Amino acid sequence: MSKPDGSARPKVLFAFNEAVRQNYLDPAELARLETFADWDWLPCEGRSNIYTAEPDPALTALLGDRLPGYEALILCHGGPIVTGELLAAAPELKLIGELEGDRFAARLDLPAAWACDIRVVDTTNGSSYAVAEWALGLILVSLRQGGAHFRRIIAGQTSRDPALLPQSGGSLQGKRVGLIGGGHMARRLMALLRPFAVDIWVHDPYLPAELAEALDFVQTSLDNLLSQTEVIVCLAPLTPGTRGMLGRRELDLIAPGAVLVNVSRGAIIDSAALIARLKRGDIVAGLDVFDPEPIPPDSELIQLPNVFLSPHIGYHSGRRYPQFFSLMVDELARFFSGHATYFDLTPRSRANRGGE
Repeated sequence: MSKPDGSARPKVLFAFNEAVRQNYLDPAELARLETFADWDWLPCEGRSNIYTAEPDPALTALLGDRLPGYEALILCHGGPIVTGELLAAAPELKLIGELEGDRFAARLDLPAAWACDIRVVDTTNGSSYAVAEWALGLILVSLRQGGAHFRRIIAGQTSRDPALLPQSGGSLQGKRVGLIGGGHMARRLMALLRPFAVDIWVHDPYLPAELAEALDFVQTSLDNLLSQTEVIVCLAPLTPGTRGMLGRRELDLIAPGAVLVNVSRGAIIDSAALIARLKRGDIVAGLDVFDPEPIPPDSELIQLPNVFLSPHIGYHSGRRYPQFFSLMVDELARFFSGHATYFDLTPRSRANRGGE
């Protein structure tokens, strides 16, 4: 299939390691890509932690030798640093995509890409679909004090404890749910919550004002959300601005009987303050993430009856291949058909992710 202007099929270059090639590239999605584009793979075994390890100039040079002539470059683990110099030498390049693992674009000189009028997208939010489902699961389990009931059963107390029932929030139907963070994961969770006829409040200072009306939620302050909602879900990214955002003062605002769920990053909530708040016994928490992680075996959280814990499994979808690549093929199909892409990295979105 040629492009809308009748020119030749676009060429796409993948630059990542063997593990990504084997574990991310669903053959069915590759076949779909092949209906409208040609692709090649540049095997790369570069630094695994792009935030702390030193860049590999030889790997960047290797990419520079291969890149001219390609219109799209898809990066992931093991891929090289993409410099402004490299981009300037690849005038045909029109789109760069990051599959997963680099939400802060450390692998790419973003200003140089924008200056070259190169579209930049990333599909790291491929894990958001599964995490949103697990957030809903943790809400439902926590509202019924699932952790406390399960602890009793495995301790041999298999009869229902009538004293626990009045402490349970019960049904989700019609409750007020507060979402800390309004990004892709939050919007997926909103869709899952709609059948429960809940009242959704959101705290996210980076959201466009018109989104609240479009998606039918109340945009509010963090203090309002913490003090006036019955279910609180932390969905914010970990940035310098959100690290420790929920400390003792904020947790004290949570009303007795409320449920607190965290599926984002443990370090957004001050661990000592969280344990102190939960030890009062008047709220319930469903936690998939911790600080530090994994949760220390001697953490007091493990022994608290009003806590349900899972070991950071929210991202797991059960698919043979994660969703990152299928979303990227969607983006490539949109772009080469002349449509707008969904998951652009822009100066505004980059600033939001960094908490700037």
